[in-house]
Amino acid sequence: MTKSTIAPTTAPHAETPFRELLRDMGVVETHGLELLRLVRMVANAYDAILAERMRATQLSAPRWRLLLRLLLEERRGNTAVSPTQLSKTQNVSKNTISAHLRSLEEMGLIAREVDPDDLRQFHIRLTQAGRELIESSTPAYMTFLNTLTEGLSPEEVEVLQGLLQRLYLSLQEHAPAQGAGPDRP
Repeated sequence: MTKSTIAPTTAPHAETPFRELLRDMGVVETHGLELLRLVRMVANAYDAILAERMRATQLSAPRWRLLLRLLLEERRGNTAVSPTQLSKTQNVSKNTISAHLRSLEEMGLIAREVDPDDLRQFHIRLTQAGRELIESSTPAYMTFLNTLTEGLSPEEVEVLQGLLQRLYLSLQEHAPAQGAGPDRP
């Protein structure tokens, strides 16, 4: 996406029909809404760009993150992880995790094994093919992700990361008891 195709943001206090409507309702400060809008715009832009980039590999960004999580767990000594654990670390529903796992299993990148202590549960582990794919694709993928921020200086990237972390912590203070989920790779 080039700079010319990025939707411009309105000036912080520009009077738009939407802001006029809110003002008529007694709402003057809209920075919370504006931040939400911008965060969603950024997330949607990342999703679209990454979906296009990953299309050739037949490995979506969420599936790539799952493989990366499994490799991380493997390196920590956890050779098998439950779908429930993956659901929590990836901050998605169990149904979504099941669909991703089914696809990764069909591709031969993961293996599901029945938990011998609880036959209702499964353990997920990387196959050799999954390990090789994630280890070989990650450097180029990370380089690509880094190129997406070329319009920012290293200092701006650092400030933005700090501000987003602070925003995340602020959101956690208002999240339901279970929280918004753990960090993910």
